Amino acid sequence: RAVRPSPGRPGMRSAWQLAGASPAGRAGGPPGHDRLQESREGGEPDMSITEVAGLLLRTEETFSAYLARINGVILTLLLQSGSFENVDLFLLLNDHFHVLWDLTEKGCKTLKQTLHASESVSLQDVYLVWKADLFLDRYIQYFSTFASCTVVQGFEHAAKNKSEVWRSHQPALQQFLADFSLDASVAVALHAVLHKPFQDQLQQYSLILSKLKEAAGQVVDQCPESEAIADATIKFTKLRSFVKQVLDEACLTRSLWKSLGHKFADDLCVPERRLLEDSQNLTVFSSTGRSDRILLFNDILVLIQGSGFQSFDLKLVWVDAAETEMGKYALHVISPEGNFFLSAKDPKAWAVWHWKLNQAVRQALNGKRDFPLWGRDSEGSDPPSCRLFSYTFRAEGRLKNAVYDGEWYLGRPHGKGTLTWPSGRNYVGDFKEGLEHGFGICLVPRVSEDRYDCYKCHWQEGRMSGYGICEYGNEMVYKGYFKDNVRHGFGILENPSCTEHPFKYTGHWENDKRSGYGILDDTERAERYIGMWHEDQRHGPGIVVTQSGGCYQRMFHVDKMAGSGTLLLDDDSVYEGNFTPDLAFVGKGKLTFPNGFTLEGTFSNKSSQGLQTQGILNTAGEQQDEQMTKLQLGQKEFPVEMRWEGIFSQFLEFIHSGCRGDMEEAFMGFHVQTSKELRKSQEYLFCQRDNEEIPMKVDVLGELIAHQELGTLQCYLEQAFQNSLHPLGKLLKMLTVVFQATYSTIGANKHLLTMAQEEVKHYAKKIWEFYQALLHLALERKGQLYTESLENSGPNGPDAILPLILPCFYPDLFMLYLLYHEKEDDIYCQGVVDLSQESDVKLLEFLDVRKHFWPLKDLTLTKHQRRSLVKDRCFLSATDCLRNLITTVDPREKLDILQKTYNEIAKTISRLLGEEFNLSMDDLLPLLMYVVTRARIQRLGAELHLIRDLMDPTTSGGMHDFLLTALESCYAFIQKEIQRHQSRHAPQDS
Repeated sequence: RAVRPSPGRPGMRSAWQLAGASPAGRAGGPPGHDRLQESREGGEPDMSITEVAGLLLRTEETFSAYLARINGVILTLLLQSGSFENVDLFLLLNDHFHVLWDLTEKGCKTLKQTLHASESVSLQDVYLVWKADLFLDRYIQYFSTFASCTVVQGFEHAAKNKSEVWRSHQPALQQFLADFSLDASVAVALHAVLHKPFQDQLQQYSLILSKLKEAAGQVVDQCPESEAIADATIKFTKLRSFVKQVLDEACLTRSLWKSLGHKFADDLCVPERRLLEDSQNLTVFSSTGRSDRILLFNDILVLIQGSGFQSFDLKLVWVDAAETEMGKYALHVISPEGNFFLSAKDPKAWAVWHWKLNQAVRQALNGKRDFPLWGRDSEGSDPPSCRLFSYTFRAEGRLKNAVYDGEWYLGRPHGKGTLTWPSGRNYVGDFKEGLEHGFGICLVPRVSEDRYDCYKCHWQEGRMSGYGICEYGNEMVYKGYFKDNVRHGFGILENPSCTEHPFKYTGHWENDKRSGYGILDDTERAERYIGMWHEDQRHGPGIVVTQSGGCYQRMFHVDKMAGSGTLLLDDDSVYEGNFTPDLAFVGKGKLTFPNGFTLEGTFSNKSSQGLQTQGILNTAGEQQDEQMTKLQLGQKEFPVEMRWEGIFSQFLEFIHSGCRGDMEEAFMGFHVQTSKELRKSQEYLFCQRDNEEIPMKVDVLGELIAHQELGTLQCYLEQAFQNSLHPLGKLLKMLTVVFQATYSTIGANKHLLTMAQEEVKHYAKKIWEFYQALLHLALERKGQLYTESLENSGPNGPDAILPLILPCFYPDLFMLYLLYHEKEDDIYCQGVVDLSQESDVKLLEFLDVRKHFWPLKDLTLTKHQRRSLVKDRCFLSATDCLRNLITTVDPREKLDILQKTYNEIAKTISRLLGEEFNLSMDDLLPLLMYVVTRARIQRLGAELHLIRDLMDPTTSGGMHDFLLTALESCYAFIQKEIQRHQSRHAPQDS
């Protein structure tokens, strides 16, 4: 039979001849190979599928025999000969070699069993068609490793092996290699013998598939698998192209390393790296002006500059082909630490470099080469602009040696990522154009301490800006606003009680210092400062409230008291003059006692002698008037409009930004895990907030439009105020915090009532303004106009808001009312107690209730009861109704309860008279006084004044106003009665 000559170099014998040359091999060429050759020349008709399968079997058997000889003569001896340079690559090559060998053996076995069991073979039995992908994968692995051996000159190193095993088999080896290269070196022959037979085998597979396609065409009706044959043929054609390109790249890269010299080769040469383009081959110039040579590899771009070089990881290289000042044929290369241009002289060089750069970047990002490496089939889309990668910065600057792991865009960190400095500082969160921007958490180690400052806040262009939370390493916690990396605006700084000097500051900041209006709780001194600050010191008017119940108002200068002030003591004594922080009188002053006596002069206070004074004691004065004992502080010194401007300005800015979702947390806060949880492990770098911590999106503007009608507005506002994720709910929550910081616990002082009352009213006014601004924005987005008629169609603005927000402030506000009216309520309560001792008949008689209004028919007496002694049996429904006055905080509801009480009284009177009867004020007062006495409401004075101060002004002059006036008259009457009673008994007691 004729043996097909090898397509190799002249004089080189075919691999199939070599397989038959050995005594252990098959004599002659592979069975069926001559038929394949003859058929290809057109000397024989087309073969059947069974004949093609037999030809494939013989081809595989011959190839397997040759692989066995390569393994025995070369690989086994080479790997047993000891260690040599790049031996690891040969071990890997040996592994892939055996995988291919096993695949070939398995194919032989399968085909042999099929042909032995049946006289005919179907396409389903030809594994080469159905396992084409497996063949491709195995050959790609083998040739990729073979190319790596070529790049690092592995065959040259293997040929120089000095081991005894290798040298002892040198004659047999040279005889085997001589079949490939009679005049070349051992290294060249090794290179040829380990790749040429595999290329030949791939060519045989392509020829067999073409014969199989012809055979299948004869029985097309019975062979729907023809598409599979065509697909396998295309794949093996691509594989052969891929192998050729891989070998060419490897040889080109090996030549480069030889030409560059040891210094560059030692630094740049790695087995997997391939040269893709060279500026000496296709000229381009760098805008750096110092580059002698530009090399494009499959993983890096290298600029050689004299004796040094600069490399750029392709995963972090972006290429922009836009026309620039460098000229028409320029490429803008963008990297994390520098941008430059590559310019070409002609469009061909520009197009090649542009295409190869983009393809190389895309393949580097994919982590694998295209198949084939180059060509029409390998063309893919441009590499993505957004990427995910880790990089260590090397250039000088704030990021030197810092490691960024996260999302990139056009050479800059952009999106989610983590930035870690060698100092231990970490930032995890959002980036924009290379800078921290958006929400992020930053841990900053403290010098010489094993602690961190943990900043959880919003960032803008690399600096903290907007709302944030900072948990300092010294246990202090700041919650508030930042600007340009410092505390600025409204914020709360707290040093917890477990520390050495506990305190809490709630107020405004400027350039990281307390400035403006603020509240300081000093736990050690048991006092609260309410007033102005400047440069972290009390400066300007201020009020100090002590835990003992006293308070004083005076001016401060650089944290020290200046000038005279007013000191209000807990026993209602008033001192006007100068005094020390320990409330010791010094200098000129005037002390007014509760009984009206005054002491005016010069005071001194020595620890050994106590309080001394030189002055005049006036005992002729009457008891202090109520204006002095209930003196209200702070209204003039701290206008309500300027107290919490830092809070309102942030919400107004949020509205002006268009209520952008990405700005919501920056202006209105957020919820994240504590820094202690973040420090437990390095997992804090991922900054994953739990689902319950991630705010649910609230369609604020859409809901506003849907609920702007009067009928649904109140219900909508109630829900908004209860929702901490709604802008109005967040605003109310923050206002509640500052109100409690001012007026709760130590701040519960009667001299602050008016200040607190006008503050709550101002809150309602501002919230209404923000509601209007939100509605205006919502209508504007819908293309509708916000008109005054729309505003006037709604409720009376702040008066509608006040009852809805009052429950948040009621406990602290009502406590101030209780303290303010404590003495009057004590007198009233004593009067109620005295009157309650009377029976119903006597009480009705004492109150001058007309007898035909007495509901005596309602008295059900037992056998031993007397009508004149029965108590709490008249007007029961009205009494029970009035007792509900203390069950609600809404002034409107309290007035409704008063209306229901009146209705119950009128209903009882109408039942007694047997007809409808309208009660006049003269008739109502005695009856209402009876009901008030039997209801026994404690602290009624505080309730009445709260209703009067906070009721809707539109009710003035109406029925509610009339009934409230009647109730106030009852309250005043009961006080006068007890005072008259006490004055009658005073002479007797004396």
